[in-house]
Amino acid sequence: MAHSETTVAKMLVGNKSDLDNIRDVSVEEGKTLAESEGLFFMETSALDSTNVKKAFDIVIREIYNNVSRKVLNSDSYKAELSVNRVSLVNNGDGSNQTQGGSSYSCCSR
Repeated sequence: MAHSETTVAKMLVGNKSDLDNIRDVSVEEGKTLAESEGLFFMETSALDSTNVKKAFDIVIREIYNNVSRKVLNSDSYKAELSVNRVSLVNNGDGSNQTQGGSSYSCCSR
């Protein structure tokens, strides 16, 4: 994973949590490993649907956050912002004027 895309979300999922009596890895071991690797951790059970939807929701939300962060920090996004930024000048009469000279009224009377 050293060369993975920065938008990737990683999660350690312990499955079959409903079979606690034949557990090979404790919850504490799972949490410790996940924390040391910088991963989310969750236990699930497909049998009774425990945390299955929640695990997908967390991964999807993290992917969305990573993609959003990447876009907001990209040079092309920053360049687009500076091109589309418009300075407004208040004319003092309830109308505003853009740098290009066109004016519009800010409020209806």
